[in-house]
Amino acid sequence: MVESTLMKSLLEAGVHFGHETKRWNPKMKKFIYGEKNGIYIVDLEKTQDAIIKACNFLRKTASAGGSVLLVGTKKQAQEIIREEASRCGMFFVNQRWLGGMLTNFQTIKKSIKRLEDLERLKEDGTMAKLSKKESSKLNKEAVKLNKNLEGVRAMDKLPKAMFVVDAKKEEIAVKEAKLLGIPVVALVDTNSNPDPIDYIIPGNDDAIRSIKLVVSIIADSILEGRQAFVASEDRAREEAEEEAGEGEGIKVLDTKIEELVEGDIKLKEDEALPKDVPIKRRKKLVKEKK
Repeated sequence: MVESTLMKSLLEAGVHFGHETKRWNPKMKKFIYGEKNGIYIVDLEKTQDAIIKACNFLRKTASAGGSVLLVGTKKQAQEIIREEASRCGMFFVNQRWLGGMLTNFQTIKKSIKRLEDLERLKEDGTMAKLSKKESSKLNKEAVKLNKNLEGVRAMDKLPKAMFVVDAKKEEIAVKEAKLLGIPVVALVDTNSNPDPIDYIIPGNDDAIRSIKLVVSIIADSILEGRQAFVASEDRAREEAEEEAGEGEGIKVLDTKIEELVEGDIKLKEDEALPKDVPIKRRKKLVKEKK
């Protein structure tokens, strides 16, 4: 997105509206442009620069084959996170952050396996054979697990980066990422602590339009990186196939040479036979000589 267009979009989406002046974190002071009617106004020039920097990082991460986990559990962000994560092919958490989702990832994988087992029981008809009470209990368990783990079911290893909407609300997720050395990109409002965040995007994290704009821009950059990665993988596969094809060509050539050599040897053997003796008798004479 062109910078002038980006600035206009940020302004129209209300990304510059912060919290009330009485609800702020002094550490966000450097990102605040001023105050109007008791509301802090975010400096959109700094927001624009931050978005560009964050997008470059996430694009590079995705182009190297790394995965990004998108997190946004507040009501305004839930559906946006689901849609944009699905669009760019990345993992997401949009309902509830389960403690230890990253730091205790093996336990989360066990929960995912439990969900898969429950779904299998339902598909093969085993659940229908159980009592109504037991079947209802297992169904509720499956619904709950799916609600919380839907976006990370296919995540077989830790992500290379995390994007968060509302660093204050997702404090536990940010802490876990920091413990594991996973870089964090976050939309940070004027009431949040920016210190734990690696790539701070100062802006409104409450309005749906603001969240939608920032998350869609982030998803676009991830998608670009992902497409570049897939293209490089396709090129590598094509090159490997070409090399294999060249190798097969050499083998065909070798086979032809071998046939020619065998033909020459047979021709020499025939020349060594007496000319005035029938063919069958000639072969018998050659055998007797040997």
